[in-house]
Amino acid sequence: IETSPMVPSSSAGLTWAKMCKECGQQHEGGQENHLYEYQDEVDDELVCHICLQPLLHPMDTPCGHTYCFQCLSSFLKEQDFCPVDRQQLQLHHCRPSSLLVKNLLDKLTVLCPHQAECQQQMQRCELQPHLHNRCPVFRRLREEAERRKRPPWNELKGNRGEGESGADTKHTPTMTRTATRDIQPEPGLINPAFEESEDETSMRSSLVAEANVVEMIREEQELGLRIVGGKDTPLGNIVIQEIIRDSLAARDGRLAPGDHILEVNDVSLASIPHGRAISVLGRPCPLLRLIVMQEKGFNPRHPPHGTTHNQGTVIQVTLVKRDRSAPLGIKLIRKSDETGVFILDLLAGGLAAKDGKLCNNDKVLAINGQDLRHGTPENAAQIIQASEVRVNFVVMRQPEPQEEGGSGGEGQGRVARRAPEPQYFRRPSTYMKDPPGGFSSQEKMVSLKKEPRLSLGITIAGGRDCRSRLPVYITSVQPVGCLHRDGTIKKGDVLLSINGVDLTQLTYNEAVSVLKAQTAQAQVVLRVIQTISEDPGDEGEAAKEAMESVENPREDDTDWAQLWTRWLGLPSHMHWCRDIVLLKTNQESWGFSIVGGFEENHGQQPFFIKTIVPGTPAHLDGRLKCGDEIVAVNGATTVGMNNSSLIPMLKLQKNKVTLTVVSWPGSLV
Repeated sequence: IETSPMVPSSSAGLTWAKMCKECGQQHEGGQENHLYEYQDEVDDELVCHICLQPLLHPMDTPCGHTYCFQCLSSFLKEQDFCPVDRQQLQLHHCRPSSLLVKNLLDKLTVLCPHQAECQQQMQRCELQPHLHNRCPVFRRLREEAERRKRPPWNELKGNRGEGESGADTKHTPTMTRTATRDIQPEPGLINPAFEESEDETSMRSSLVAEANVVEMIREEQELGLRIVGGKDTPLGNIVIQEIIRDSLAARDGRLAPGDHILEVNDVSLASIPHGRAISVLGRPCPLLRLIVMQEKGFNPRHPPHGTTHNQGTVIQVTLVKRDRSAPLGIKLIRKSDETGVFILDLLAGGLAAKDGKLCNNDKVLAINGQDLRHGTPENAAQIIQASEVRVNFVVMRQPEPQEEGGSGGEGQGRVARRAPEPQYFRRPSTYMKDPPGGFSSQEKMVSLKKEPRLSLGITIAGGRDCRSRLPVYITSVQPVGCLHRDGTIKKGDVLLSINGVDLTQLTYNEAVSVLKAQTAQAQVVLRVIQTISEDPGDEGEAAKEAMESVENPREDDTDWAQLWTRWLGLPSHMHWCRDIVLLKTNQESWGFSIVGGFEENHGQQPFFIKTIVPGTPAHLDGRLKCGDEIVAVNGATTVGMNNSSLIPMLKLQKNKVTLTVVSWPGSLV
């Protein structure tokens, strides 16, 4: 079949907001397929029988036909049969096409849509990297849009209000396509710890964020996201806390920690509780379409070179190739104990080795402006291959370990010792505080007389040696055990003691040993604590639905995990905390925003991290996460403070601040 040729597009009348950032054309966002201009004729087997164009996100029907996902889903909203043979058909019966078909489609040759000024041709899968890295029209429109939305710094400063970190303001945009938005100084989006001075006007411009559409073929896989927030929490919005390594989201590479999820498959998450949001994200569907608000950070006019942070030195390096295809001579790897991309080796005689500025074990934070802090070597290689002759690296270099009596300063030595394993500095919290409004807990006790060989019938997880230093909690209550018949103990309950033996500070293996020893007795007294959400409305049903969506349906429930909100109600004596030391220069922002504190309508709320700004000390340090509670600043408790007292305290810390935080793992989807 010969696909209908498209008229080469002109940049006249085309704006950044109207242009699709994937195909470079103007079309109705998620309502229409991407548009391409193909160089050659395309085989009939690779053409959709609905739109008569080469397939996009191909889906196979049980009756043996293949269509674009968007075409088929739109057709089946009105009809219930296959368009070719009219056999009965529903979308959930269809499956994504084979990898071979997808590869053949990706290799189709297309022209740049801006032929009037850019006559390049490439494989279809390479068009998006071409647009973002090489196309002069795309670059010009992007720069023009950034100039228009960048207000003077003194104008932005004049708009700030006293309540800039309030907990109630939420994103409520109504969007159907990728759009770039100006970010107003709303609560939690303008960094409350930014130190203002006249010198900074030459260093920084406005805080930039974009609302983007992210589509992923799910194929019954877990997304690999940890989620915090919801209308029933001080955060308000649904926020990505972490990307799970090697997951669907990690391989896709477009989502990042700190992104706010606004919509999922046209369902708004702006005003729903946490449990309901987890349920919506967990619903099975072939194609997942997210609208996310993504922080792009402050736009530096003169980026500082060699900025030092407490986990290393950030260095910018530009390599200039002889031509586009010339190799850089860099071997990239990823590590088993840390996310991101690292330089394994510089090949002798290669461009990078001759330049001499990159080193083995440097962590690659970005290449050509694309964030790789949670990327893969494959992502990095694609960016390098798609680049022109200049390749811009931003890397973090760890400080050299200091020998005893060495010349390094005391602070430098501490950084070198702490950096490899920062999670091992957690400790039981001594800061007493109330849980967030709407969350509480209650103790339960069960006394059982049983046969010594009879099992309690529970499985557990957690322990103070796990990554998040969680207390030991119950992941399943088996129907064959005596606790199931009693009915008091539920999945998710946190263990306090058994027969008077405290379980709250034990490692996993220690807890297993104690439980086995005490279960052998004829009488068992078990104390647990259950967290409760008191949110009015439908949160009870939402939490129940979410719990069912994340539970493992098999008998083996070892992979089951708590919802994030279930940890918020635990009393503070069961919390573990850790100190995070951030360093900065006078011209930098700390790089995070907060919500919470004392409010007349809500009483005392804990302070939560809501936003972490890319490229700032908090972001580059990597330990602070969205959803973390700040319980102390430089050892002074935050209990009883409001925004107007905590924000000045943070601003007074010129170059160093110690944050004591409690961190719970986000809900897994």
